Amino acid sequence: MGAAGLQPAYAVGERASYRFPTPLTQCLADLRPRLIREVEDGEWLAHDPLRAERMRAGRVHSMMVVPLTARGVVLGMAGFYRSVTAAPFDDGDLTIAAELAAYTALGLDNARRYTREHTAALVLQNSLLPGRLPAQNAVEAAFSYLPGHAGGPWYDVIPLSGARTALVVGDVAGHGMRAVASMGRLRAAIHSLAALDLAPDEVLAHLGDLVLELAEEGYPALANDPLEVRPTTATCAYAVYDPVNRRLVTARAGHPAPLLVGPDGHVAPADAPCGPPLGVDGPSYETWETELPEGSLIALYTEGLVGGPQDGAQDARLRTVLAQRHPSVREACDAVIYAQLSGRTGENVVLLLARTRALHDDQLASWTFPSDPAIVATARTLAERQLASWGLSDLVFTTEMIVSELVTNAIRYAHGTIQVRLIRDRCLICEVTDGNSAAPHVRHPRTTDEGGRGLLLVARLSDRWGTRRTGRGKTIWTEQRLPASGAP
Repeated sequence: MGAAGLQPAYAVGERASYRFPTPLTQCLADLRPRLIREVEDGEWLAHDPLRAERMRAGRVHSMMVVPLTARGVVLGMAGFYRSVTAAPFDDGDLTIAAELAAYTALGLDNARRYTREHTAALVLQNSLLPGRLPAQNAVEAAFSYLPGHAGGPWYDVIPLSGARTALVVGDVAGHGMRAVASMGRLRAAIHSLAALDLAPDEVLAHLGDLVLELAEEGYPALANDPLEVRPTTATCAYAVYDPVNRRLVTARAGHPAPLLVGPDGHVAPADAPCGPPLGVDGPSYETWETELPEGSLIALYTEGLVGGPQDGAQDARLRTVLAQRHPSVREACDAVIYAQLSGRTGENVVLLLARTRALHDDQLASWTFPSDPAIVATARTLAERQLASWGLSDLVFTTEMIVSELVTNAIRYAHGTIQVRLIRDRCLICEVTDGNSAAPHVRHPRTTDEGGRGLLLVARLSDRWGTRRTGRGKTIWTEQRLPASGAP
């Protein structure tokens, strides 16, 4: 090592090349340290006049060259130079230098491996999260996602039947690749459960069962895991907003309560009972329901936004910022992030904001009929008139067929009144509700069969269709794409 103030033999970032053989190239060739007791005797310096001049200026008279290797990977080489002390390096010095290089190389390799794994986890995490929110009219939504350690937070806006929308924010405990993979599995599961139109508490109950099954399924594989990974747990808040009746239904599993901001700026939590985190045994989940004025703001977030459940100052600041008037949801999202995260790093943070909209009377039509075969023609006629008033005459034929089949099925298999509802949103939604809770299924009749083609016809005429349970039975719904002239 040179004396303080001397110019180094190699400047930081400087590239150097050597002809073979030199002590440096030989060291890299066989990965064995080299001890040069008398530098001036080395003819190899003639190939690098600049380096030789710097070493002479520093009066370097002895040097050691040691490879940096770890786990079979060559990471570089370390050089030690002596200029002040008169005695040259000896074999004892070379042994110490080799041990120091081994510890250094191991630290460098660990850092390299961590960086590679962290980068891979971040890439996987970003690929599993939605890059943009889906188109829907129930809410105006925006999100902010700030990754810290690669982990398991996620967010979703999921369009549901009947023009409703589900808002989801969750967080898998832990960091690293396993947390990211668990997040991806939970997010895929929650989309499947949302497609079944289950209530929020039922969605969380099924998710909790899934997390427990995954933990039990993976336990044998983790028994000898050097990382000693604990079973996966997660928190989640799941809310469904209906723009027809402006009602919000919420359930949560160990997650912070969503905040609701009225048009007047009043902030209150969606006080759904907090069930246990997903993957933890405990009481069943419960829902909480409220009616929201049009233009209300719904805020779902992870604990990283407020620094944890005990940070009252951060929570108060969040409410203050949300209560202010912002021109758009995107600007409100940015304002919260600037206020809450100034000077704080390293936390995974998700913020999902949604400003509610409402479907008005000119977008809805609803009729209630007795269970009588004579009303099928009446339902068709009323649907035709409604479509004509909306300028959707192109959809009259298919809608009449759908209404006829669904109302006929309701009369045949259910009891009590039948409700038919048309909704003009991003698509034309047709719903038929009856008192029978049994879900129908599409049959594939043979050419000689006389029946069984009703739902098959409905499926062919519509872009999407499905069933959801209601308090009095079920609703069968269909969606048809609007012609360009009829889009709202």
